[in-house]
Amino acid sequence: MAVASAAGEAAAMQAEVAALRLRVQELERENQMLGKIASRCTCGSKDDGAASSAVVSASLCGSNQESQKNVKSRCTGRQLGVISHCPKRLIALKIMYFGQRFYGFASEAHTEPTVESEIFKALKRAKLLVGTRKESCYSRCGRTDKGVSAIGQVISLFLRSNIKDAGLDVLDNESEIDYVKVLNRILPHDIRVIGWCPVAADFLARFSCLGREYKYLFWKGDLNISEMQKAASKFIGEHDYRNFCKMDAANGFISSRSNYDELWAITIKGSAFLWHQVRCMVAVLFLIGQGLEPPCIVDSLLDITRTPRKPQYKMASEIPLILRSCLFDEVNFMCSSEASQALIEHLKDEYHQYMLQAAIFHEALSCLSSPASYEERVAKVKTKSAGSV
Repeated sequence: MAVASAAGEAAAMQAEVAALRLRVQELERENQMLGKIASRCTCGSKDDGAASSAVVSASLCGSNQESQKNVKSRCTGRQLGVISHCPKRLIALKIMYFGQRFYGFASEAHTEPTVESEIFKALKRAKLLVGTRKESCYSRCGRTDKGVSAIGQVISLFLRSNIKDAGLDVLDNESEIDYVKVLNRILPHDIRVIGWCPVAADFLARFSCLGREYKYLFWKGDLNISEMQKAASKFIGEHDYRNFCKMDAANGFISSRSNYDELWAITIKGSAFLWHQVRCMVAVLFLIGQGLEPPCIVDSLLDITRTPRKPQYKMASEIPLILRSCLFDEVNFMCSSEASQALIEHLKDEYHQYMLQAAIFHEALSCLSSPASYEERVAKVKTKSAGSV
C-alpha cells in the first residue's frame, strides 16, 4: 500500500509539473505579445518606454509587488484553471468510475465528493477547460445514484485543443492532446477516462444517447432463478413502468445469466430509464426469487388500470449496480496505446489489491468454519508436554 501511495504521489507531482510547463509556455507567449505591443508604442519618451517594459517584465516574473497587485486586480473574475484564448473542440469522454465513496455522479446537490466534481477539478487542473462550465456546453448521458458504478458513462463538452478550427473532418488526431493520458494522471484512483471522440456541433451526451445498458450483480443463494427468469421475460417490450420508479414511462428489456459459480447478473437494456427504475425492477425480482411474490406480480404492476399506484417495497441495494454502456450513433471512442496500457496496469493493480483483501477475508472464514474447542486445545498441549518428558 505504501508503494501504491508513493506511486500516486509521484504521478500527481508529474501532473503538476506538466501543468506548470503549460502555464510557463502560456506566460512566455503572453510576454512576447506584450513585448511587441510595447515596442510599437510611441506615446512616451525613451525613459518612459523603458520604465513601461520594466513593469511588464516585473508583472510576468512576479518580482514587483505593486505590479503583482495590478495584475491581480485585472484578473479579478477569471476562474482558476480556466482559459479562454485557446483553440477548442467539442468532444465526448467515456468515463469509468467505482461509486462506493461518491454521492452519485451529478454535483448539483452540494454534497461532496461526486464523480462530476472530481472530473471538473481534474479538467481545471490540466487547463483543459475553455471558458466556464456553462460556456463549455457540458452534458452528461445519465445520472447515477450514490454508490452506483459505471464502466461506460459518457459526457460531452468543449475542451482545449492543439488543432486550430478542429472538427469532425480533422484526420490528424495524433497531434491532438492525449485527453485520456492527461486526465488519468490527475483523477483519483477510482475514476478513469477510457476514451475520447470528436463529435458534431449539435451533439449532447444526454439527448444524443440511443440507449443504455445496466448490469446488476448478485449472489444466487436460495433464490429461485427459474421463477425470476419467468418474471423477467414479462418486462420485454414496451410497457408503462411507472410502478417501478418515481416518474413516467420508459422502454426496455431484461435478461439474466449465470457468471462464475454462484455469482449471477441481471442485464437491463432500454432507450430511456426512470428514476430508480433498475433497482425497483431488481427488488421485485428478488421478492419473486425468495418466494414472497409470484411471477404474475409483474403483470399486475405493468397494468396501470389494475395497479394505479406504486406499491411500497424496498429498493435493491445500489452497490452491485453498474452502468455498463451508453449507445450513440457514429461515436467511436479512441485511446492511445500508451494511455491504454497505463489504464490496464492501473486496473490490474486495483484488482490485485481487492483480491488480496478477499483472500484475507477467506482466510478468516476458513479459521472460523472449524475452530478447535477449548478442550481439544488443552488435550493437545498436554499430549505435547507428556511427549517431551
